Amino acid sequence: MQTILSFAVVAVLILSLLLVLRWGNLILIGKMPARFFAFFAILFTSGLDVGLIMLPLTEFSTYETDEAYSFTNPLAIEFGFWGFFIWVFYFLTTCYFCIFEPRLKIFEIYWVRFVNNIVIIGTCAFTGFLFLQYLPSYFEGITPFVRFVIVAIVLMGAVFSSTDIRYVKILSLASTWLFFALIAVTWVYGGLGLSGLAANLMKIGDYFPNIYRFILPFSDFHAFYLFWWFAWSIMIGQFVSRFVGGLRTWHLLIALLVIPSIPIALWFSVLFGIYEQGIEISAFVNGFMILVGVIFVTNSLDSLTRLYSENLQLTVDRLGKVKYIVMHWSLLYGLILLYQFTPLQIEWVGLVVIGLYVAISILVFLRRQSVISLISTS
Repeated sequence: MQTILSFAVVAVLILSLLLVLRWGNLILIGKMPARFFAFFAILFTSGLDVGLIMLPLTEFSTYETDEAYSFTNPLAIEFGFWGFFIWVFYFLTTCYFCIFEPRLKIFEIYWVRFVNNIVIIGTCAFTGFLFLQYLPSYFEGITPFVRFVIVAIVLMGAVFSSTDIRYVKILSLASTWLFFALIAVTWVYGGLGLSGLAANLMKIGDYFPNIYRFILPFSDFHAFYLFWWFAWSIMIGQFVSRFVGGLRTWHLLIALLVIPSIPIALWFSVLFGIYEQGIEISAFVNGFMILVGVIFVTNSLDSLTRLYSENLQLTVDRLGKVKYIVMHWSLLYGLILLYQFTPLQIEWVGLVVIGLYVAISILVFLRRQSVISLISTS
């Protein structure tokens, strides 16, 4: 499985490089172009989930003691799993849906559309299931009944938000600003000061001399993260590509590598400061983290729900708002409940998506005349 993953990651890097070399100056415009900050707010909050908020504090100790991560410090490891290079996955798929899909129509082929939507629905529900599973670690002493109620309410909010693209944009912008506020509050709470923050950011800098180590899976946990990014890559690229507002291809690559990495680096730096000092998270800070994490989950679920509902033409315009909400909430919550009785792992979803990558590459080759036409006109 890791051999397949390794070949797939290398292929993504090669394709991304070829894309920039050939169409680097092509101006990308989506169906609903948004302003620069709004586009990245949608990308950032749709492409990440509660794990960004809650997991690092539980993972630093592993990276500090496990031999597999000894080539650098725990902060650089955590950043490598979430920042910079890893956003190449979203770059490639966003470019595909901006440049090639409007001409090749590959995702309108029945079996491709079917597999793609199964992946979207399955991953959407799996995200809700993971949130359900991890809730006890966020809320100490929470009962099973309250867990199911919270997930049901969060899912209802996500499905409602997906009924209008304005809600998706507003929620993305709001959660982005809340995330920055969380960083500021946690930084003050940890008492790092500017010198402490700068010192931790310098530790993250050790990621770059070791960036080549993050290309191929070097541990089972790293492989899990890579499969997770693969699982999300096509559907996030398909969703956010519609909001690209006139960026050149190489501008998009640089922006995707740098801009999301800035808040991620800041967040991990303040969390690592708390971890190193052994500071116990207060109820207020923990509550703030949970709030932002819940909103991130809602952002992810609403964007994916809107995507597959449009793909399947099960939209508000066709069904009406009430029927739309009841149908999609029931489908997703039912799957969340069923996941408790299945051995599904994100690695399996990642393998299916890698298979889609291969199939799409073959179909692009078979329709190369359209690609040649694109080359001649760009």
